[in-house]
Amino acid sequence: MRDYVQGIDHLGLTVSDLEATRAFFVDGLGWDVLGGRPDYPSVFVGNGSAVLTLWQQKGDDLRGFDRHAQVGLHHVAFKVPSEEALNKLFDGIRDWPGLKVEFAPEPSGQGPKIHFMIREPGGNRVEFSYDPR
Repeated sequence: MRDYVQGIDHLGLTVSDLEATRAFFVDGLGWDVLGGRPDYPSVFVGNGSAVLTLWQQKGDDLRGFDRHAQVGLHHVAFKVPSEEALNKLFDGIRDWPGLKVEFAPEPSGQGPKIHFMIREPGGNRVEFSYDPR
């Protein structure tokens, strides 16, 4: 059975501001819009390696997800090809409107992996990491 699952096809994220999150991934990270469902509403974005389905939150409860108190997505992590790319990526997005930096590039534990964590404009935690191993 193990070999039947070959990886993640896509990851769906509910966001508080669909347009702000779409803009972050498309304009900030250079991803492509792959589709969407205006009736939901949603936007599907990808970069050739990963696909996200972004779904607009319904309702007025904008408390956000508490990774310590609720079952759900703790964060999504994307790998980058080098430490230089990680630092350039961080420098390029750290001041993006609505983005919150949780921590700047730093070793993960004892290393050698280096990572940083943000909250994208729609509220989800996103990690970017480089692991030289």
